[in-house]
Amino acid sequence: MRQMLIADDNQAIIDILTAFAAKDGWQVTAVNDGDAALAAGRTGRFDVILLDVMLPKRDGFSVCRALRTALDVPILMITARGEDYDRIMGLDTGADDYIVKPFSAAEVMARVRAVLRRLERSAAPAARTLTRGSLTLLLDEERVLIAGQAIILTKKEFDILCLLAENKSRVFSRDHLLESLWGYDYEGDTRTVDTHIKRLRAKLAKALHPDWEIRTVWGVGYAFEVIP
Repeated sequence: MRQMLIADDNQAIIDILTAFAAKDGWQVTAVNDGDAALAAGRTGRFDVILLDVMLPKRDGFSVCRALRTALDVPILMITARGEDYDRIMGLDTGADDYIVKPFSAAEVMARVRAVLRRLERSAAPAARTLTRGSLTLLLDEERVLIAGQAIILTKKEFDILCLLAENKSRVFSRDHLLESLWGYDYEGDTRTVDTHIKRLRAKLAKALHPDWEIRTVWGVGYAFEVIP
């Protein structure tokens, strides 16, 4: 279960936020002063922190600043003051969002979800692509684009094209391709490679690509060549 830390010295606010958070599947830990918030936050076990600015013992700004030096946990500041200075101060200390009282608990939870979605998108790994001139290989999706036009290939055809394109100008023998893509135990012969290359070329020819080609090296095998 996801863990949320709520730091506020108003028990009524803690109670309503806890109730709404529980409906969203959160397990809540609540504290009511800045020292306790800092100690709890430093454990690193929380997925999000709701932090009131006006806390006893230590204000929320200093707690946020101290936590941000060691943790990347999303922090949403809560305050009764809505002046620009306070908003800027909260964001500059490392907060991910700033919520002004009075607020609805439903809005707070919507803000939490929005912050988490934004952080998840920024943390997501970029899609792996390989580009050779007008050719784009979307490696994770196993898709092929030529000048933006999608070309439908079989799994084996895609694997052949990837291997050749990743190693441009390198000549692969038919035996090498057969062993690399079909495996040592495959009982067919090198004509299988020729057949797949023929089909691959026919499909690639559906879109113009004068800047590259799959070249036949007679008596040896095949290579991916970029044409200047």
